[in-house]
Amino acid sequence: MKAIAFVGYKKSGKTAAVEAVARILKERGYKVGIAKSMHADFDRPESDTGRFSRVADYVLVKASDTEALLFKSKDINAFFSTMPSVDFLLLEGFKSVKHVPKVICAKSEEEVKELNDGLAIAVSGVIASTGVEEIDGLPVINALTEPERLADLIEKRAFMLPNIDCRMCGYKCAEMARMIVKGEKTLNDCVVLSSKPKVTVKIDGQVLPMKDWVQELVEKTIKGMLSAMKGYRGGKKIEIIIREE
Repeated sequence: MKAIAFVGYKKSGKTAAVEAVARILKERGYKVGIAKSMHADFDRPESDTGRFSRVADYVLVKASDTEALLFKSKDINAFFSTMPSVDFLLLEGFKSVKHVPKVICAKSEEEVKELNDGLAIAVSGVIASTGVEEIDGLPVINALTEPERLADLIEKRAFMLPNIDCRMCGYKCAEMARMIVKGEKTLNDCVVLSSKPKVTVKIDGQVLPMKDWVQELVEKTIKGMLSAMKGYRGGKKIEIIIREE
């Protein structure tokens, strides 16, 4: 899954940019997911959903025109893992995320400078309608009039690192992400993504990243338990499925 975050302050054009790019990617045959960061409380304490959320792990809400699943994820990785398998994940907001590249949506050059944390690959939003073509080496692309151009860039440069800071590559994921954006590294330099894991664990279809020593621990533990069972003869591939009832 490739990802890109559209970051910016209020009324900077984030939603319009996300919508325009998502439409183009869909037309190109990609499966697209969108995640939005909201500053308002969706389930206020005094609301019905707020009361339900305090006593349940998950809350399903069906309105007249849509459905929603409410839950509390322990971290951003757990939150993103709930997204079904897609080709591109477009994030609206999420300024604090450091393991994906970003498109800065801004109203002024000052905002671009404030928001650029080394992960930006382009500028869009309100400022793109002023005629400015480049800011600090970043191309300024109007998502409303040139959505194909912005989608082209995202097709080539979007990515998502595991965000587990395993340091097997020698860096934290945020550091590696900035180097990939600068062209100093590639995704192949991420050991977790480039190496073929010996042990793969999937939870609801999503791969759980594991360091080498964790894979070895899981492998030896499972093989050790199975070796004590009658009928176990070993094999090149072992599959274990655990279903929560």
